[in-house]
Amino acid sequence: MSRNLFITGTGTDVGKTYVAGLLVKKLYTAGRRAAYFKAAMSGNSRCADGLLVPGDALWVKEFSGISQSLESMCPYVYESAVSPHLAAKLEGNPIEFPKVLEQFDRICNSHEFVTIEGSGGICCPLRWDGQRIGLSDLIRARGLKSLLVAEAGLGTINAVVLSVEYMRSHKLPIQGILFNRYEQGNRLHEDNKRMCEEMTGLKIVACIGEGSTELCISNDYLESLYG
Repeated sequence: MSRNLFITGTGTDVGKTYVAGLLVKKLYTAGRRAAYFKAAMSGNSRCADGLLVPGDALWVKEFSGISQSLESMCPYVYESAVSPHLAAKLEGNPIEFPKVLEQFDRICNSHEFVTIEGSGGICCPLRWDGQRIGLSDLIRARGLKSLLVAEAGLGTINAVVLSVEYMRSHKLPIQGILFNRYEQGNRLHEDNKRMCEEMTGLKIVACIGEGSTELCISNDYLESLYG
């Protein structure tokens, strides 16, 4: 079985997919059998034959160089650019949790390290009708540990502290925080880093500059973050 790590964020567009790609690439470059998984992706485009292309998965695959098939990366792919639970209603394709777990387990059985990306922030629902399924259900079902991705700029202290407190109150293990779009020498970014560490008691695992193509942490430390 693989060692796994869940990547969540303080919200949408903070760079979860980008960070996931950096993690997968670093593991793969180090010779590890690395894989990527996302339970549901919304806001995807169709190719010429009409099939939906899971954009986040495609980006991670091309950026990292892994040979994992797109089909194995994401069991539920939606066109509507809304939360997965609403996209599922609009497109008549509700998420079935056993299917998510089955596909995830299949990947775990054939890879050493699996990076799992959440949809939106940690509270984002995957299904909300007769059944209620959230990202926390996947985390609990497979005993996953998490990293929290946050913007380095204005507003991040509140977003980070609230996300961390939510996860702790719901007993969702969190390993640390990744600051994205970080500018060395920027007083606001540097102070946000210090304040988030002090107010949460968590370490900023890495500060990632805009457009970085490498994650500047050691391979040993990265692997230690995976459960």
